[in-house]
Amino acid sequence: MTTIESAAIDDMRTRFSGLLLGPDDAGYEEARMIHNGMIDKRPAVIAGCRGASDIIEAVKFARTAGLEIAVRGGGHNVAGNAVCDDGIMIDCSLMKGVFVDKNERTALAQTGVTWGELNRETQLHGLATTGGEVSSTGIAGLTLGGGFGWLMSKHGLAADNVLSVQIVTAAGDLLTASADENPDLFWALRGGGGNFGVAASIEYRLHPVGPTVVSGLVAHPLDKATDVLRFFREFTADIPDELTAWAGMLHAPDGSGAPIAAIAACHCGEAARAAAAVRPIKEFGAPIMDVMGPQSYTATNAMLDAGFPRGALNYWKSSFVRDLNDEAIATIAGKFGTCPSAMSGLLVEHIHGAVTRVPPDGTAFPHRQRGYSLLVVSQWMDPAESDENIAWARETYDALEPYRAVGRYVNYIGDEGAEDPAPAAYGINYERLRSIKTKYDPENLFHGNQNIRPA
Repeated sequence: MTTIESAAIDDMRTRFSGLLLGPDDAGYEEARMIHNGMIDKRPAVIAGCRGASDIIEAVKFARTAGLEIAVRGGGHNVAGNAVCDDGIMIDCSLMKGVFVDKNERTALAQTGVTWGELNRETQLHGLATTGGEVSSTGIAGLTLGGGFGWLMSKHGLAADNVLSVQIVTAAGDLLTASADENPDLFWALRGGGGNFGVAASIEYRLHPVGPTVVSGLVAHPLDKATDVLRFFREFTADIPDELTAWAGMLHAPDGSGAPIAAIAACHCGEAARAAAAVRPIKEFGAPIMDVMGPQSYTATNAMLDAGFPRGALNYWKSSFVRDLNDEAIATIAGKFGTCPSAMSGLLVEHIHGAVTRVPPDGTAFPHRQRGYSLLVVSQWMDPAESDENIAWARETYDALEPYRAVGRYVNYIGDEGAEDPAPAAYGINYERLRSIKTKYDPENLFHGNQNIRPA
């Protein structure tokens, strides 16, 4: 463990309004733990920031002390980049301000806010923006990496709805990135992850949504998995923008752990059109569970929360899918049948609509083609079961190699070993991102991420 002189900490306290925690302080153990229970790292100091000024002080302290930097918002990132050993965790989770302008249809939120918290404020006015598929996810990490969510087919990615970002750079400067100010940085932040600084706040464009949408999940027995996936493939060939849907090989949410094949969806449009759009899902086959119907958007955003509990051990593999053909479907169904944990699953997310109408170089997020994203979620509770669950995820991912596309969604990337996932994550935009990285972080101070190295 790196030892930091107490005098240096005391000096920082004179300029810091938040919480500074060392390994011997009350609250340190709780503060260092993030969503993925597989991550067990011990920072030398945790800087719980209350605003942009605290972030600036933390960045300057890290530079002076030569410390590794980790940045925490919601702490959901599966790779565990929100915490580091021996360095400083710049913890923004105390920064919870949300300011909604219902007339301009915008929201300004500090970067410790979760999607559930943002939705709670925006839905007071019947407004929302694309957020995560799990409400406890932080807004910052998801948005900076692109941002899949239940509204993306109608309203684009979370990153596509960003109007401005207030960010602390490696030099300790507080900049605003928008279409008018620092536009190169604004382009890079919409998909480039945490490579360019520490975001203090994000301003979003809002849209009329809800408060009631049609959403939920329809499930079938596992022996119908191939039929369900084939139906999903045909169904998603032509669906309206208002409808976002994915298919999954999951375990029943009733506590039984029974393996199921399910389709989940959200239609954010007018009620009659929504009911008609999801009717084929509800009428296909003989479902053993149908909980798809009218519910609030806030409930929709939280409907998967129980399946991703804080502290569970997680290991993920993911890729975009080149072809969801019958062979790929058979492989998905077959590998799920060997899953060792009743918490794990395979998700196939459909991408269409507004996401695909942004040019690949319109933002840093390049993956704009219509198709599917595949996510292998290996999740368990007992550390003694880690080896077999990690092995299952890797074997499943390898078995799907013939059907995988080159591209990677940066927010789903976990432990890649020696592989550098950045070129696949950023595609045609990688070299431009490297140039912008060189401008704003030439020494690669912010490298605890899916790193874009300076040119």
